[in-house]
Amino acid sequence: MNKKELVDRIAVSADVSKAKATRILDAFTEAVATTMANGDKLSLIGFGTFETRKRDSRIGRNPQTGQVINIPAANVPVFKAGKALKDAVN
Repeated sequence: MNKKELVDRIAVSADVSKAKATRILDAFTEAVATTMANGDKLSLIGFGTFETRKRDSRIGRNPQTGQVINIPAANVPVFKAGKALKDAVN
């Protein structure tokens, strides 16, 4: 499913226009991104939790040349599925 298909499904489920469903989805993704960028986590009970984790710097190798490179530390986004979502999938 892509964004357009998700917008169509939201519009039908919430009985709103596609334009309003697009604004709703954009507002949700912006809120998640902003929350995670601030280092906070967002929990949706039953669905899951969005958070960031710190990945330490490490040494890697260029697979083509074998040259050793330094991979810098980074914050990575993480999603942990909730019980209701896991049950729905299984």
